[in-house]
Amino acid sequence: MVHSLYLPGEPAPPQAQPLSELPLLILVGLTGVGKTSLIQALNYPTLPDRRELVDRYVFPLYGYAQQPLDRSERFALTRRFRQEHPGGVAEILAQSRAVPTWPLLFDGLRGADEVRFALEHLPNSRFVVLEARDLTRLSRLLQRGDAFDRVRLEQTDLATLRELAQGVLSEAELQEALGWKVPIQELTAKLKIVAEERKNYDPSGSQQVLAGHPRALFLDTETLSLAAEAAAIRAFVERVHA
Repeated sequence: MVHSLYLPGEPAPPQAQPLSELPLLILVGLTGVGKTSLIQALNYPTLPDRRELVDRYVFPLYGYAQQPLDRSERFALTRRFRQEHPGGVAEILAQSRAVPTWPLLFDGLRGADEVRFALEHLPNSRFVVLEARDLTRLSRLLQRGDAFDRVRLEQTDLATLRELAQGVLSEAELQEALGWKVPIQELTAKLKIVAEERKNYDPSGSQQVLAGHPRALFLDTETLSLAAEAAAIRAFVERVHA
């Protein structure tokens, strides 16, 4: 169930309260770590996701309210927003309002700066960090068939693919990906998304900020079943008001 979120400047009903005062369950992780499947399994009240917040709040700031953008163009604009607002999407949340409920889920934050800002300015929030290797994220991107995963490519040859893989996939992982029998254009497009996300939101940064923190739960989505992930989160949520 999608729970209404009232962004800065939007009218809100009297019962709505600042998110800075409310408990909030925040998913942290890049594309392909398994957030969508987990949200469906949990069936918690859920705020509009990161994508919608960016569409509703960030892009209109730069005159892109209606124009469709591919993933690379979106990364460029959100990078510009973070340069001006280091807390990124977490800054938008901290200034927004919602009607209180618990658990209330948000998908999601990325990178050290957003998580650090949320820790300080959303003091009642809890964080679920979802982890997966870049190779696994690439595989899941190829399988999910989301029209949102569009990216413009200038070249789609093996040399371009190898260049994108630098710092993202090992040589062994690249060879494994090449063995998937996926058209090189599609493989290159999805690898570009994985590479650009890593460049913009290094997952190690958010992991370092939250490591050992009592308000954080880490889940390896490669080794855990979806049922086990959901059970761990439900137990985590139950401890909040225990």
